[in-house]
Order: sequence, then C-alpha cells, then structure tokens
Amino acid sequence: MSDYVVKPKAAPRGGILVLHAWWGLNDTIKAFCTRLAESGFVAFAPDLYHGQVADTIAGAESLGQALDANHLQAKAEIAEATKFLNERVGQAERGLAVIGFSLGAYYALDLSAAAAQPMHSPDGRYVLAYNGEIYNFRELRRELEALGEKFATTSDSEVLLRALVRWGPEAVRKLDGM
Repeated sequence: MSDYVVKPKAAPRGGILVLHAWWGLNDTIKAFCTRLAESGFVAFAPDLYHGQVADTIAGAESLGQALDANHLQAKAEIAEATKFLNERVGQAERGLAVIGFSLGAYYALDLSAAAAQPMHSPDGRYVLAYNGEIYNFRELRRELEALGEKFATTSDSEVLLRALVRWGPEAVRKLDGM
C-alpha cells in the first residue's frame, strides 16, 4: 500500500486520520496531510485503493464501487490505520481526530468507540452483534428521534438496535440494507 504519513517537526499535538475521497490518495489529500503536520499533528492517510488514483468521474465511480463491494476489508484496514496512528502519536487515551472526504466520511462514521460491537441498549437489556449495512439508517434515525429516542453514536448499528427495541420484529420491514 502507498499510505501517507506526515509528522510535525515538534512534539505532536495529536493524531488525525485522513480518509480520502473517491478519487483516491492523490496529491490533494497528501497536501492536506502536510498542512496538518505543519500545524503540529501527525497526519495519516491510509490508501484504501491500494495505489490506484482516479482522474475521471467514471474512474472514481469504479474505484468507489470496488471499495464498497469490499467494505468489510476497508473497515478492517481503517481499524488497522487507527491502531498504527495511535502507536505513532503515543496519546491513545486522548483519541484521534478523523477527517473523511466524501467517500471517506462514510467510513469515518464507524470509528466512534461508542459504536463498537457488541452494542448494548441504554438499559443493558438488549445486545446487538451485527455485520451488515443499513442504507436508510439516517431516515430511520430521524423517525426514532421524533419518537424521543436519543443516540450516542452516528452508527447504523445503534439505529438498528434502537429500532428493534422500539418496534420489535416490525423493525425489519423498515430496513433497506444488507
């Protein structure tokens, strides 16, 4: 892989994981990482496309679709990138910042520690271990929030758990996903 890491000249103020847009780990993303390092942060951009960079919309769509088809591998690579960056910064207790551009923003949603699985309902009565993706989780979240549900994360897993607790088996009929 052609990941990109840039360190500041002085002691780091923290670490920032940068998840590239659908174009790939191109010069724009690398320049952004360099600017973060100049501001005192260790910036790390994992190459989710493994050396491929798009320069056309069709090429970006193709690379993005291939990544989506292997989203579990991408999520595992991002988890490894988080571990790598924490080791380089040496401030794991402070956590990391994450910046996701376009396609990268989607993957950034899964990084919250509160979104880790298995996930427990607020009262501890229910537990969810889930491997999949809810495409319409934002709409379901808004519906649940209108009913008074409060969320601790931005993950689709929490939406699924809250939907199952609130609606029971009927929740499955509302899901669009895999």
